[in-house]
Amino acid sequence: MHGTTILLIEVGALLFALGMLGRLGRRFGLSPIPLYLLAGLAFGHGGLVPLSASEEFIEIGASIGVILLLVMLGLEYSAGELVGNLRAAAPAGVIDAVFNALPGAAFAFLMGWDWRAALVLAGITWVSSSGVIAKVLGDLGRLGNRETPVILSVLVIEDLAMAFYLPLVTAVLAGVGLIGGLKSLGVAVVTVLAVLVVAIRYGRQISALISARDAEALLLGVFGLTLFVAGVAEELNVSAAVGAFLVGIAISGPVAHHATEMLSPLRDLFAAVFFVFFGLSTDPAAMPPVLLPALGLAAITMLTKVLTGYLAAKRVGIALPGRLRAGLSLMPRGEFSIVIAGLAVASGVEPGLAPLATAYVLITVVSGPMLARLPDYEWFKTFIRRWRQPSRPAVQPRTAED
Repeated sequence: MHGTTILLIEVGALLFALGMLGRLGRRFGLSPIPLYLLAGLAFGHGGLVPLSASEEFIEIGASIGVILLLVMLGLEYSAGELVGNLRAAAPAGVIDAVFNALPGAAFAFLMGWDWRAALVLAGITWVSSSGVIAKVLGDLGRLGNRETPVILSVLVIEDLAMAFYLPLVTAVLAGVGLIGGLKSLGVAVVTVLAVLVVAIRYGRQISALISARDAEALLLGVFGLTLFVAGVAEELNVSAAVGAFLVGIAISGPVAHHATEMLSPLRDLFAAVFFVFFGLSTDPAAMPPVLLPALGLAAITMLTKVLTGYLAAKRVGIALPGRLRAGLSLMPRGEFSIVIAGLAVASGVEPGLAPLATAYVLITVVSGPMLARLPDYEWFKTFIRRWRQPSRPAVQPRTAED
């Protein structure tokens, strides 16, 4: 009984503290993700107030947080929209992968890490934070801008790519080797294609099994189905996150709309627990040695994201200000980067990877939303106008002799 009491005290105090941190972050226009990570560092091993009784409970909550993040992301798209975006924005997706994954892999080799760590770091630097970027676009009133569909297309391709990347990384980190990883990738490809076909042809019938009118049945049905499919996917080495994402894609229509409203509070709760758990897994004393490398990596890959957005917007004929807004909006990394780093931490592949990933995400998720505001400042607009105007030689006044 005493252990249960300590568990309630620790979890209650932690959730209350996270609520205050989230409110503080929003007051200053910041994403709460870096504050949650810092809270995890403060309460983890080597932190100010280590948590002992609730660590296992938080770990389970963190797993649910990842699942809810991914199913909510899947609910945003129908299977048809996903396929259509994939076809239209495939070139931009290739540019995104090359420009942002390769620097991460190269950086890992420069740090003296093996190819498995390089594969993980490539994913960490590749994927932008859909949650943070969506909030930034809403806060800045850019949801109706011409460049916003370009940004969302890049994010959709990244999310779909994770359905193939995560099983590969999970298998490789589990020690089955590259061949085993490719087998898992093959299973993931077949699974994703099968789910897309089923969702396109039978999406209405699947959604009809879950009533949108009964809120309680809707919540239990979607949440239970998501956990079940995620667990089966984990058993097949396809990744629980991918299974959850596919459930979201398969559900459509009014059921998807109402499920989004019902699951949003749960998603926010358990996602906060997930970010805290990642901070708990990182020793704060290990972060100072990797702070400068994290700054360097963030500077490089934030520039490559700007270039990615710039080229993707230019490809569809968007003017220079929109290209810059697209590029600057794509800089923050967040939930997927932490998910990928969490897989590496669980496998023990490289001790320095967790603190590097934590510092890297903190840098990008704090500075990214701030830099995304640059195109709205008058001085920046003036600078762009002057930069676009070609310099003209001074005209000499004509003399009487001329």
